[in-house]
Amino acid sequence: MTKKKVLFVCIHNSARSQMAEELLRKLAGERFEVESAGFEPGKLNPVVVEVLKEEGIDITAKQTKAVFDLYKKGNRYDYVVTVCDESNAERCPIFPGLSQRLHWSFTDPSRFEGTPEEKLAKTKKVKEEINHQLKEWLRGQ
Repeated sequence: MTKKKVLFVCIHNSARSQMAEELLRKLAGERFEVESAGFEPGKLNPVVVEVLKEEGIDITAKQTKAVFDLYKKGNRYDYVVTVCDESNAERCPIFPGLSQRLHWSFTDPSRFEGTPEEKLAKTKKVKEEINHQLKEWLRGQ
């Protein structure tokens, strides 16, 4: 059986899409080929790196990717899931052969303010929201 391909997209590929990619990989094992990318790739959010480490996931060596580079390569996905706000979700290109496009809105951890502990707590909350959404989605797969 062929693995379904999933792409998670957000603005910078620094937080939400990275968490979604890694959490799906952890939850679903080998069932999917998973990638993530951003409209304007930035640097990994260090708080996200810390939150994922607590899950036993180390992304310190990962690089952010541009969604348009994947598009230009002709990559095909069964699911493209935008995890940013509505206005930015519309910027996602239509990939060749795309069978389903989904949008799950999550708060951007790069916008969190407060002490390091407050930012960490807010980022953990987003991680839990993503985890919950993934579990719900996997029930239908």
